[in-house]
Formats: sequence, structure tokens, C-alpha cells
Amino acid sequence: MHFHIITLFPNSFDSYFGESILKRAIEDKKLKVTFYNPRDFTGEKGVKSAKSELSEQQNWVRRRIDRPPYGGGPGMVIQAEPVARAIEKAFKKSGGEAKIIFLSPRGKSFTNDYARRVAKKYKHVILVCGRYEGIDARVKKIFRMEDVSIGPYVLTGGELPAMLIVDVVSRQVSGILGNFDSLEERRVSTGAVYTRPESFKFKGKEYKVPKILLSGHRAKIEEWKKSKK
Repeated sequence: MHFHIITLFPNSFDSYFGESILKRAIEDKKLKVTFYNPRDFTGEKGVKSAKSELSEQQNWVRRRIDRPPYGGGPGMVIQAEPVARAIEKAFKKSGGEAKIIFLSPRGKSFTNDYARRVAKKYKHVILVCGRYEGIDARVKKIFRMEDVSIGPYVLTGGELPAMLIVDVVSRQVSGILGNFDSLEERRVSTGAVYTRPESFKFKGKEYKVPKILLSGHRAKIEEWKKSKK
């Protein structure tokens, strides 16, 4: 599975993709993530900053990509052309077989079923992360894409939703979890889980593991789990 992420802030993904299961999947080449910063597609060169104490990377003024909205209104809008060029490059890398997802609070609800369908049908997924007041709507006239929302709320950008989608879709790819039965949606799961020790005290009160989980009676244990879902 190859994710192509269009974002103004690729470094924001470093900590999440650099840990645990996703890190291992990337290292094992079962998962690939490529970033495309629309600022790199403006056709403009960076302008050197006068602040010499900054690092070489920080010492470049970022190429401007946001402009005031036509018709008035607060905030700034990301220009369509640099985003379109970034998507175009990602789409070419995919061989023209990518699913393009535009992250929007007004989009279709993202669910496990949606993730499963995407993982089954596509090897390449392009995620378009908005910022500020959004991306110039003309970009949607250039590419066929689907608006997707991770919930009924508004975030400051599409980076967190992109991380969530990569995580959920990746879990559906065979080999990434190691044991495919680790998928909670493929088995009877419960939000109440326990491990050793069987009993411990905290501030004078004793806390025990439910006896049913120690019984060894598999059918009754599964029935108990269903009751706790």
C-alpha cells in the first residue's frame, strides 16, 4: 500500500509514522508514504532570510501559496494550481490507479467498512490535506476525488485526519499487523481488557480480574465479551 500525502506540513507526520506498527511496516516495505508539498510546485524560488542565526533549511522564506478569497471573508485560501500539480505528480507515480481523497468536514463519513473497501481495491491512495480557509475549489474540477470526513467537527488542517486514515486503512493490509486476527473488527472484542496480576490493591481497595476470564470456558468468555461491547 502506497500513500501519497499532499500537505504543507510534511514534518508533522514524523512522530506518528516513526513509531510502533506503522514504522515497522514502512521499514519492512509493506507500507510506503510519499509527501508532496504544494509549495514545491509554485514555480517560485525561496527568498533568503536576513536572520543568519537560523538553520539553512529555516533560513528560507517559504514560497507563498495562500491568497485572500474572492468575494471577501476571513482567512486565506490555498491556491489551486500548486495543489493540482502536486496531485498530478502523485497520480503519475501511482500509474493512474490511485484513489484520491479530499479531507473535508463536509465529506462522507470515514468508517472501517470504507477503509476495508479502499484497501481491497487500491494499492495507491492520495490524501489531500487542506489548511487555513481551505483549497481553491477549482482543484476538484481537475481530478476525480471524494470528500471524506473523520467526524462532525472542524480541525485546523487535514494532517491529523490523514494520519488516522493511513492507520485505519493500513490495518486492513495483510502482513502489517503481523497477526491478521489482531483486527478487532474480525473477532469478538470488548473495551474491557485485563492482564496480570489477577489482583492488586490501590489505596486500600482490591481490584480483581473477572472470574469468567479465569475460567477457561471459551464459550462463556466469548458471551461475556459480547455483553461488554
